[in-house]
Amino acid sequence: MTASNVEPDPHPAIRVCMMPADTNAHGTIFGGKILSLIDQAGAIGAHRLGIGRVVTVAMREVVFSQPVRVGDIVSCYAEILRVGRTSVTVCVRVVAHRPTDTKRSVEVTKAEVVYVAIDDAGRPVPIEASSASSSSL
Repeated sequence: MTASNVEPDPHPAIRVCMMPADTNAHGTIFGGKILSLIDQAGAIGAHRLGIGRVVTVAMREVVFSQPVRVGDIVSCYAEILRVGRTSVTVCVRVVAHRPTDTKRSVEVTKAEVVYVAIDDAGRPVPIEASSASSSSL
């Protein structure tokens, strides 16, 4: 299985409205909240391959170019970049839609996240074998 076999999904893997509980002392959303969304969205992208369980092994550089504010609708788009023997690399792009201007969206960040397919005992398994025994989302 290769990344070119997976058609890009134009829909966000996750879409969330940011709430006051997610803010830092400056009134913007915690970076850690966005990192959590990136991790979840990437895993959802990996599951599109039909992989069962995955664990995160790496999240490559994340640079925040825009703040996220309370009330913003945050969308995370996942695209499969590479499929290895036991791993899959997913690019997650994070976009904030400003509620005060429905025509304005800003790219907040993007990251490459690497996941490894595992069995019930937590051992790496080949992706083809993993996807053969799992159902796709």
